[in-house]
Amino acid sequence: MLQQRTLKTLTRAVGVGLHSGQRVELTLRPAPPDTGIVFRRVDLPQPVDIPVSAQSVTDTRLASTVSNGGAKVHTVEHLMSACCGLGLDNLYVDITAEEVPILDGSSASFVFLLQSAGIEHQKAPRRFIRVREPVEVREGEGETLKWAKLEPYHGFRLGFEIDFAHRVVAATGQRYEFDLSRGNYSRDIARARTFGFTKDVEMMRANGLSLGGGLDNAVVMDDYRVLNPDGLRYDDELVKHKILDAMGDLYLVGKPLLASYRAFRSGHALNNKLLRALLAKPSAFEVVTFQDEKLAPIGFAQPARAW
Repeated sequence: MLQQRTLKTLTRAVGVGLHSGQRVELTLRPAPPDTGIVFRRVDLPQPVDIPVSAQSVTDTRLASTVSNGGAKVHTVEHLMSACCGLGLDNLYVDITAEEVPILDGSSASFVFLLQSAGIEHQKAPRRFIRVREPVEVREGEGETLKWAKLEPYHGFRLGFEIDFAHRVVAATGQRYEFDLSRGNYSRDIARARTFGFTKDVEMMRANGLSLGGGLDNAVVMDDYRVLNPDGLRYDDELVKHKILDAMGDLYLVGKPLLASYRAFRSGHALNNKLLRALLAKPSAFEVVTFQDEKLAPIGFAQPARAW
């Protein structure tokens, strides 16, 4: 049987929120089978649990935010991406502020934390959402067009194309495809950092955003070059970060997907809209388990390899 997975022991991190600039403590703890991933605001007078689901996403401006009542947690996508890439099903995320720490701007630090704690198999079948029919969402036309699509596929494959009219971005790859069955998430995707442009950063800070951002946790570009002294971690780091984000956004559906995802200029909002469109069409998906690991897609039977 292909089993669910959680952590062997708890692990902790301290950092700042990308947009809030607030100090935040994060504790990642094992959770029982069928718990899913649950964010817990432990700083509130009465702790509030926020189980992740497509419906729990209530804000997608610049990041994915999950909520339960008045309790919120912003910028969950990088941690969720690490959980997706490592095949982690059940996890409690205790957090002392309203934003997940940005750490180095990628999911690599979360991968390190999760793998350091160890991944443990549980005596319950791992449940997948298998896409049976194509589902697509589109917005805009011409130069403003963006779209995202899920199609049937025995595995999990993502193809993303960005389209920035910027000389630095044009010099990197603007299209990338990653297949979780054949690639290595930790090596190929996890180290890709969030990115931005100096002109946008100035505007966001004027509006109380990106207060915790800097060259130590983002790729920052002016009109001509990358400002980070060490340059890029991958030649195509920017589009790889969009793949990283998409994996985190899609994992908010609450179970791993068996699907092919393709997108053009998509972002957090359109990714969540795609999940809701899928769930609104019962004929387009089914929940499956694999009693025989050999029938599961290649690469899904064991937790992802270390670096």
